[in-house]
Amino acid sequence: MGEKATKISRNTYTKGELFGYLVGMFGQNLIYQVIAAGLVSIYLGTVLYIPAGVVSAIIFAARIWDAINDPMMGTIVDRTHTKWGKCRPYLIFFPVIIGAFTILCFVNGIYTNPGASQALIIAWAAASYIIWGMLFTVCDIPLWGITSLMTEDQDDRAKIIGLARMAAGVGGIGTVIAFIPDAFTKMFAPKYDAMVAAGEITQQVANNEAKKAAWIFTVIVVTVVATIFFEVAGLVTRERVPGDAEDKRGIVENFKIMWGCLPFRQILISGVLRSPLQLLMLLAMPLMLYYYTDNNLMENAFKFDNGLRIVKIAIIGIAVFVPQFAAMAITPMLVKKFENTKIYNFFSVAGAVPYVLIFVVYLVFKGNLLGWAGVVITAICIGLASASMGGINVMQSIMIADCVDYEEYHKGYRPDGVFFSGQSFLTKLSGGIAAVIQGVVYSVVKFSDKNLDDINYRLTQGEHFYQIDNGKYAAAMFFLISIPIAAGMLLSALPMKKYGMTDAEHKDMLEALVEKRKGGSDEAAEEAE
Repeated sequence: MGEKATKISRNTYTKGELFGYLVGMFGQNLIYQVIAAGLVSIYLGTVLYIPAGVVSAIIFAARIWDAINDPMMGTIVDRTHTKWGKCRPYLIFFPVIIGAFTILCFVNGIYTNPGASQALIIAWAAASYIIWGMLFTVCDIPLWGITSLMTEDQDDRAKIIGLARMAAGVGGIGTVIAFIPDAFTKMFAPKYDAMVAAGEITQQVANNEAKKAAWIFTVIVVTVVATIFFEVAGLVTRERVPGDAEDKRGIVENFKIMWGCLPFRQILISGVLRSPLQLLMLLAMPLMLYYYTDNNLMENAFKFDNGLRIVKIAIIGIAVFVPQFAAMAITPMLVKKFENTKIYNFFSVAGAVPYVLIFVVYLVFKGNLLGWAGVVITAICIGLASASMGGINVMQSIMIADCVDYEEYHKGYRPDGVFFSGQSFLTKLSGGIAAVIQGVVYSVVKFSDKNLDDINYRLTQGEHFYQIDNGKYAAAMFFLISIPIAAGMLLSALPMKKYGMTDAEHKDMLEALVEKRKGGSDEAAEEAE
């Protein structure tokens, strides 16, 4: 049986398809970061000055809708049967539409007269963000779901998922969008400076309007490039694992399937409990922008610490991203040697430790982590924390793909779309819960709305972020990327203590499924003869 499965498993993707898929994954996540790290983390709150509580409400409302929308899209994917397959059509036709709506999310509040109605700005933000989320789901579920259709080989599947997580992590370079607009602000400043000279607006308003225009310019350039990359996945991939020829299950039935599959249910519950983990990526760029550059990279990165502040920023940035990639690369190798649940729970429990230490270090250094000792120790803690995030993300995807096999083995159908809609839902729900936590903390310390406008102006007048109002805003940021995440990591291990499928059981299921498909192909060939 083992030898047969090995031979049959050669029905897998080519190197060209793998490369094209990873290029598309990079492009998709570049767009995601434009929204997550650009719109949600910075633009809505610190450029449009929408109150933190309102931003959290918008994001949470979008996530509630996703609870319905994602399984609906998963159902649609599973019922799709075209000459391209069931996932590829969405990857071919929708990236351009997603790119267009990404830009529309930022074209908000640009009118003839600066300072447009706040109610209209909030309405635009809510509508455009919710529509964007729906469109993103249309491609996100097929992009991950196709990994279980490109190969029948378990090792190749673990490989492509691990590499996909790495490509998604590389797409995380989009978080630097937090810094780029500062480079173009002066390009748009003359228009608003003239309005200041004419007495139409204040200098504070002029500064913000120039930054707003620079943001929109940056988003257009980055999104166009990202959309081109995103499109590649749909054009070069192929689906090799046959789906259900007559899949007519409705959304209610698919909800029952999702909840009825024990291992998948455990992954969902674990993922929801781990939601605060998204705070790390949500706050990574705002923290570096405010804490290390006083909200102006171009002016201050080379100005402080004898010009070495940029090196310190780079060290923290490397700590946020590089360990994630390393963990993503190593995890598929660990899967070959250790039980999936042991790896998953190790990343959860052990990963909680460095998250706690981040805030402990902040307190020990009394809020001033700008010296070399503070930077290095903080980077070590963030690096270890980031590695746990990368590893657990890969494990989640691998185990969801295994659940698709579990369901096919026990029920006779492959719910690729529905189950990977669960992953999409987890990602977005986690972001929503993280945003609510952030919004609550920001509202408590008043790092929001007009007070944030005043803070930004004070920073332009020479004050330092880590000292403003006795450092309470900096403390709030360091708290958010520490204690809530550690608690979520520990809680996420609880549902996985008695996981509903061992690796040995999955291996037997997969071999039986491959043999069954092979038998069906042989029978079809004999009938054709």
